[in-house]
Amino acid sequence: MNRGTVQDLTIFSNELQEDMQLLVYLPANFSPLYKYTVVIASDGKDYFQLGRVPRVADELLENKEIENIIFVGVPYKSVKDRSQKYEPTGEQHEAYLRFLAHELVPFLDEKYPTYQVGMGRALIGDSLAATVSLMAALKYPNIFGRVILQSPKVSSEMLGKVADFPSANAFTVYHVIGKGETAVKLTSGGTADFLEPNRELNKLMQQKGFAVFYDEFDGDHTWKHWQPDLKRALIQNFAL
Repeated sequence: MNRGTVQDLTIFSNELQEDMQLLVYLPANFSPLYKYTVVIASDGKDYFQLGRVPRVADELLENKEIENIIFVGVPYKSVKDRSQKYEPTGEQHEAYLRFLAHELVPFLDEKYPTYQVGMGRALIGDSLAATVSLMAALKYPNIFGRVILQSPKVSSEMLGKVADFPSANAFTVYHVIGKGETAVKLTSGGTADFLEPNRELNKLMQQKGFAVFYDEFDGDHTWKHWQPDLKRALIQNFAL
């Protein structure tokens, strides 16, 4: 199988006032003569290591099951850093959303041959990284055309933002949650039921008229289930 390459880059974010690491997967046949859809993952390192994104993308591209994509992972620096940026109530949350839309996207558009339209950009995340992906799409619906949510942590802030969202035709949603996600261990300690709030989120999105693919898998809140789901998520969103 032809293997793509992974670049390790750093860009400075004015919004966050810090260096941000980027892991960038380029397909094996990468060429500036083609255009590419960009997939941006928060929890970026997890998608490359636990999600094995390069291997999944190599296979799907080789079999001509998906269009040309560039996959960009944005790793978090620590558990605290993750919650400050990804939690809707986190102190760096708004700045991180601005970083994604106003700094990362222009950087990628300048560096790679991208489509430079909303439908040519997708956000993907698991758990809290899914939360921040949806929050970014709700804030910048013209910049991000697709969102892939693997077991998002659903809060009242998020449900409120979805309820207040004016037009549901702006971006498409791929949304999965595990039937076993009823007592998910939180990094802050304690557990929470993720299943019911996700069902509530899906119901709300259906009511609002979002274009949604929704599925409940048999399993819990782990990469054991998100990793195999990645193939379907990419095909569902980027099938040729």
